Amino acid sequence: MPILPIDSGRYGTDAMKEIFDDRKKITYQLEIEAAVARSQSEINMIPKSAAQNISSIAMSGRITVKRIKQLEAKSDHDTAALVEALSERCKPAARPWVHYGLTSNDLVDTSNSLQIRDAIRIIEPKVAKMAVILADMAARYKDVPAVGRTHGQHASIISFGLKFANSALEMAKHVERIEEAKKRILICKTLGVVGTGSLMGAKALEVQRRVAKKLALFPADVATQVVPRERYAEYVFSMALIGSTLEKIAVEIRNLQRTEIGEVAEPFRKGQMGSSAVPVKRNPVKSERVTSLSKLLRSQISVVFENIPLWHERDLSNSANERFVLPTTSILLDEMIETMTKILKELYVNEERIRSNLEFTMGQIFAEFVLEALIKKGIPRFEAYRDIQRVAFAALESKTDFRDAVKSDSAISSHLTEDEIDSIFVPENHLGASDQIIRNVSSIVKKSCSRFS
Repeated sequence: MPILPIDSGRYGTDAMKEIFDDRKKITYQLEIEAAVARSQSEINMIPKSAAQNISSIAMSGRITVKRIKQLEAKSDHDTAALVEALSERCKPAARPWVHYGLTSNDLVDTSNSLQIRDAIRIIEPKVAKMAVILADMAARYKDVPAVGRTHGQHASIISFGLKFANSALEMAKHVERIEEAKKRILICKTLGVVGTGSLMGAKALEVQRRVAKKLALFPADVATQVVPRERYAEYVFSMALIGSTLEKIAVEIRNLQRTEIGEVAEPFRKGQMGSSAVPVKRNPVKSERVTSLSKLLRSQISVVFENIPLWHERDLSNSANERFVLPTTSILLDEMIETMTKILKELYVNEERIRSNLEFTMGQIFAEFVLEALIKKGIPRFEAYRDIQRVAFAALESKTDFRDAVKSDSAISSHLTEDEIDSIFVPENHLGASDQIIRNVSSIVKKSCSRFS
């Protein structure tokens, strides 16, 4: 009976959830057993005939979840049950060499790496795709002047495209972070009970190197019985960081969709209901979902950091929670990326409202540029600042247009012509280096993400 929303199918793609399915986990661990046996036989550590039999049975699909569960019910040890299930199907001559030189966590940690490897193979192209979508949106709206807000207040003019460019760059940087982290995260460990490779002796590192190559992983340079949990902490942190960027985008959409702002809106399909009580509402529920899941995703960080200081060469205080954390992290992030991609591809941008919001303060959003014009005329900054502030506050009080108030005030208008003042109040004149910034971002995104296109 499904209990969690992940189990019920509410969240998570089938492709990602399959990676963490019991059947798939067993497949990964049997793949490791096969790779170890083949690698050991290649350097004459075990008989080639035994390795061939072990590998053939391990990859045959004949080791079932049902049989492993039956054996686990007796041994109370899931990895031992898998090894026993494999051994009982191998030829008698091969059985002594099954799991030779390994310990349980060689399978557990290396299969964790295989799961993470395949999770990244799903996530990384989606992150790159989102970077491209955002870069394209930045280019599309680069010439649209909009209100730039700080502290929730109108501050100055911004290119609306710059909002997308900021997030596009961060998504491209996430691709770079994932690439850089792979060699630290995707670790193959086959060094036995306390990390010495004791039963395999001097050849242990060569076996591990060969196994890692077969599995597209990186061999552990050093380990205890387990891979250092800093590696999992980095993976979870990296995924949560991507999630936080997605949340940043979601929060901006939610704010810009406020009724009193109305600059963007999530896609709203025919038949969709925004509220069970208010028929006219179009709530940003998908962006709110991303925000909600991001909180849960970030909470996984504290767990994996707690797992780093284990006792001596290992204890089990990390084991149970990692069965939750690694799947949860991967599945939640994949769900968030899927959701945000759908939002952005169909996001409604109301350019008319964007332009009308520039007039909300009756011209006061141009105050920065009036100050700049006076400074260029030689007026000391703080003298000009105080005059502008005085005029602006009085205009606000009397509900007077700021441009008219500037023209009427001799302390300001005596230094600026009427044409100069009118030029200041043209929003397109104040996009600064936005065009170049957006083009630079597009170039970086293209460089970082082109191999995924």
